[in-house]
Amino acid sequence: MNFCQKYEILKILSYHERSPFMFAKYNSTGFISPVDGIEMKTFVYGENSLLTRFHLKKGSLLPLHGHPQEQTGFMVSGKMRLFIGKEVFTAEAGDSWSIKGGVEHRAEILEDSVAIEVFSPVREDYLPV
Repeated sequence: MNFCQKYEILKILSYHERSPFMFAKYNSTGFISPVDGIEMKTFVYGENSLLTRFHLKKGSLLPLHGHPQEQTGFMVSGKMRLFIGKEVFTAEAGDSWSIKGGVEHRAEILEDSVAIEVFSPVREDYLPV
């Protein structure tokens, strides 16, 4: 087990032992790919929210979906077209959005992009394994 793997385990253990905080340094490993061209990694989470980083490859499609969690995002770099309900937005670096739980949405990735999103309440399916 390398240092990064040990660090990830310690980070998770500290929160599960009811620590009042979770702190994580950026680590470029450990991303998973739920859809072709899209990688994600949850960095930190609490009792009511979690923060996830997405790496989105140009030409990728995030299929239409919905979930009960509210989703608030920030476009760090790149460009994508967001379809939220019946509205269409072009998100570029510096733009942000918030989507109520239960609202269907999808995205077309127009440029290689990085987005940070917060989900509340916690998405159990996004918790690190």
